[in-house]
Amino acid sequence: MCLAPAMWAAHVNPHSPNSGKSKSTKVNETQRTKRRMRHLARSRSTTVHTSGHGTKFARASASTSRRRYHERFFMSSFAEGITGGDVIEGEDPVVRQAAIDALGNMNGTVVAIQPTSGRVLAMVNQKLALSSGAQPCSTIKLSVALAALNEGLVSKETEVALGGRSRMNLTQALARSNNAYFEALGRKLGFEKVAYYAHQYGLGELAGYDIAGEQSGTYPDEAIPQKLGGVGKMCSYGEGISMTPLQLAAMVSAIANGGTLYYLQHPSTPEEITNFQPRIKRQLDIASLIPEISVGMAGAVQYGTARRLGLNFSEEEILGKTGTCSHAGTRYGWFASYANTSSGRIVVVVFLQGGRPTFGPRAAEIAGLIYRNLYDHNFFIAGAPRPPADTAVARPASTTP
Repeated sequence: MCLAPAMWAAHVNPHSPNSGKSKSTKVNETQRTKRRMRHLARSRSTTVHTSGHGTKFARASASTSRRRYHERFFMSSFAEGITGGDVIEGEDPVVRQAAIDALGNMNGTVVAIQPTSGRVLAMVNQKLALSSGAQPCSTIKLSVALAALNEGLVSKETEVALGGRSRMNLTQALARSNNAYFEALGRKLGFEKVAYYAHQYGLGELAGYDIAGEQSGTYPDEAIPQKLGGVGKMCSYGEGISMTPLQLAAMVSAIANGGTLYYLQHPSTPEEITNFQPRIKRQLDIASLIPEISVGMAGAVQYGTARRLGLNFSEEEILGKTGTCSHAGTRYGWFASYANTSSGRIVVVVFLQGGRPTFGPRAAEIAGLIYRNLYDHNFFIAGAPRPPADTAVARPASTTP
């Protein structure tokens, strides 16, 4: 009798049923965890799930997706018959055809200007080009950059703090279209100065001289409310401003020719071409500032937001600025540019409106096609518009990515 407990104890200790069960459970839990993780990994890349766990995961993903904000657009990016009603008798046929071919069926307009005279060489989809305009998006940054340079706030090398350790100079900000940079400039300038220079550069007034049907766009008398972004948002996205393609073309023409803001004129007959006389609206004090912004405009095409232009054209230097934004269910895509060639310069503005396929880089790509078409028709070799011999035109400095 006294040996029995010892024998029982010796039997239990090395072969404990609890220890054996624990080891088996641990193995099973590990295997189940691995299977579960493999299943979840497959579920992340699978649209339809058949297992119970997968179905729950799909429901969670759908619920998360529904909570995300997706902007809805109500205008098509494509249109037919947009050139109907255009007055073309006084336009350059080579430039007009190049613009029509490049624009294709996109819902937009192209305006091409001779910057040394203000002559409209082509205006495709004149109904849209002469309309009340649209939010300028990031193309407003050209006006803001010139204003800040004129006021001595920055040079092209001046770095502006953007929060944290982030800093950027004007060249990079133009090339990359950095919103925070131009919001900071706008706040430093204040609305009164921003508005003053914008009006000097032609915003809020008719750009053309006796062009039938042209509207003037709008520039507000005061800054938009702070809850909508205030003057900072006006200087980065053009919020609250309506600019026309002709106004943008006139401003870029002044940059291209060294500071002369011409009235744009659209000849409607061959006789008007023969008797054409440039009309100066005013001289802008920007000649010394043009090299400061031209490097950033060249950078936009070479490595920045307009680099898609290079997919179609790279034979000549192109300088430009893109713009993309949306308002009331319509997305806008802008690109304003000029070709800086040895035989002269031409300004091209592309404005698109529509839905998701519409954006600034797409407008730049279309401009590249226009320049390609012009180049292939020897426009930059023979018959290109040339600046007068006595006109001082600031040639932008070259830049590298």
